[in-house]
Amino acid sequence: MIDFRSDTVTRPDTKMRQAMADADVGDDVYGDDPTVNALETWAAKRHGFASAIFCSSGTQANLLGLMAHCERGDEYLCGQQAHNYKFEGGGAAVLGSIQPQPIENEKDGTLAFDKLRAAIKPQDPHFAKTTLLSLENTINGKVLPLDYLAKAREFVNEHDLKLHLDGARVYNAASALDVDIVEIAKHFDSMTICLSKGLGAPIGSLLLGSNELIAKARRWRKVLGGGMRQLGILAAAAGIALKENPKNLAQDHENARYLGKRLNEIKGFEVKLEHIQTNMVFAKVSGDIEINALAEPLKAKNILFTPGNPMRLVTHADIRQGDIDIFINELKSLLET
Repeated sequence: MIDFRSDTVTRPDTKMRQAMADADVGDDVYGDDPTVNALETWAAKRHGFASAIFCSSGTQANLLGLMAHCERGDEYLCGQQAHNYKFEGGGAAVLGSIQPQPIENEKDGTLAFDKLRAAIKPQDPHFAKTTLLSLENTINGKVLPLDYLAKAREFVNEHDLKLHLDGARVYNAASALDVDIVEIAKHFDSMTICLSKGLGAPIGSLLLGSNELIAKARRWRKVLGGGMRQLGILAAAAGIALKENPKNLAQDHENARYLGKRLNEIKGFEVKLEHIQTNMVFAKVSGDIEINALAEPLKAKNILFTPGNPMRLVTHADIRQGDIDIFINELKSLLET
């Protein structure tokens, strides 16, 4: 299967599967799972935080972060395109009684500070209390610049807010910037890391923050039904993903650029190569090409993508340049018939 739908489709490799089979486990709800404890301790120290908690998903990790930072009736500022606003089922509002205040993302994925400033509510009982600014890195494949993150830190300090990072693909951002992950993490009060996207673990995300924040998050995880027992089986794979696989992301980015170049060979497809910063490719497709009509015949050839215009394709550990060539050749063949 050649699957361009997302980097969430990566499968655990042989080393991960063996580590899962061999994992030393206990009951994580009691705090007795040594593999989970070791992962959380290592991850917190590695990224410059006091504490960490292993979560079942990025959605859960983001929700725990929001609920640990905010009280009922508070609000958080975020982008219109933010995953924890647009694609997580409204969990902050539904389960946390936290109001999102979305701000239009700029073309580079950032949020303009003048717009954020105007959205902060006055200290008045008529309004929700603005508590938190949540950023996302990467966002739609775009990398937030380091100088922007430094300005975001200054902004929240000025307005007495906390700063959270949805870092689902933060290691892609660090790879693209060619910096150590701490250069991104140091600006934030909390950060999530998805382990099951480009890093290749089968399940799991981390939330990192202060001891107090993670203690609150641990309680909310239990309330939300996220307490798991012999979790070390998953943490063993997560540890390999986090410690060994960041070095592979540069190849995913190179494959994305290669995919963009190959798509530009096909009449009716346009990819702005300068916009490919990480592992996401967005192809504009001319109106005379029926994208939806291509999905089924390509699926029959064991090639998957999500129809749309622009067409989003994501490279990852299970995609090789040879797979891209097969996709391009099959796509050309379909368009010629």
